[in-house]
Amino acid sequence: QVQLVESGGGLVQAGGSLRLSCAASGRTFSTYSMGWFRQAPGKEREFVAFISWSGGNTYYADSVKGRFTISRDNAKNTVYLQMNSLKPEDTAVYYCAAKRGPPTLGTTYDYWGQGTQVTVSS
Repeated sequence: QVQLVESGGGLVQAGGSLRLSCAASGRTFSTYSMGWFRQAPGKEREFVAFISWSGGNTYYADSVKGRFTISRDNAKNTVYLQMNSLKPEDTAVYYCAAKRGPPTLGTTYDYWGQGTQVTVSS
């Protein structure tokens, strides 16, 4: 069982930056692939980025490529999402998720956090 707790969300002006953190419980965090997803009001949850268990493989949605960076610190059981050059369309609840095996773009992850709100004002 893995419990995930996101933090770092908030209100920021367009062009600003935020860093989201996702702290995981359990001693097997380093064996899980991790993903970030987001869901805006009235829209489906969508993929943002993933990172493999070692950190050696990352992938981003086209909408955030070049602006967001996913990373992880297995010693701290934490995955991060650095978000730069934020746009109003990045406004959403951001969720981290964990899964056994290779990371994927879909929402078929085993564990999910409760989400953290990111609001970007124009």
